[in-house]
Amino acid sequence: MSTDNRPAPRPANPGAQPAGCDGLVYVVDDDEAVRDSMRWLLEANGFRVSTFASAEEFLARVSEPEPVACLLLDVRMPGMSGLELHDELVRRGSTLPLIFVTGHGDVPMAVSRIKKGAHDFLEKPFSDEQLRSLVCDALARAEASRRDQRDDRDALDRIERLTGRERQVLELIVSGRLNKQIADDLGISIKTVEAHRANIMDKLGARTMADLMRTALRAGAKRAG
Repeated sequence: MSTDNRPAPRPANPGAQPAGCDGLVYVVDDDEAVRDSMRWLLEANGFRVSTFASAEEFLARVSEPEPVACLLLDVRMPGMSGLELHDELVRRGSTLPLIFVTGHGDVPMAVSRIKKGAHDFLEKPFSDEQLRSLVCDALARAEASRRDQRDDRDALDRIERLTGRERQVLELIVSGRLNKQIADDLGISIKTVEAHRANIMDKLGARTMADLMRTALRAGAKRAG
């Protein structure tokens, strides 16, 4: 936000979000003037915005954040503080990218919060360009997280298509066992192992062994999580 009171220049196409910056921006601040100012600036640059006067209001109204969204959060608020809201989101396992809006004295605290998973912090006074840039970065992170989640679900779905024997073969493939070793381990013929491998490749949509390994490891990591 600019340090003077002059309106920020509107973009050439104020109705559209900047390229690569699709998503919703949540703003949580107890100062109505700050909320209105941020909303005006962000909407003038094509962002969709939803504002909240307190952390409690945010938690009550946003039980499931949009898949692609970020949060601009004031540190010092009456009732539940921004820090406490961050702790609660971490406890819930939220992946919502969070940007703390801080005063100069809060910077060391904000840096420590980044280590706890916050996306970044915005120190007052800040420029319009700093705000736009950080919001774009946060929304890009949210979009990447959504893609990862979609790929995780897809990998699990593909693994579920395998028979019990095919999963056994896949586990041995991932562990680095060769066809002959797998045949010996399972007491089956090498031709049967080869047939299982072909079925596994088909069901996982894998064209190469690298594709197969990526899908298997992604699904395994998701299950472990």
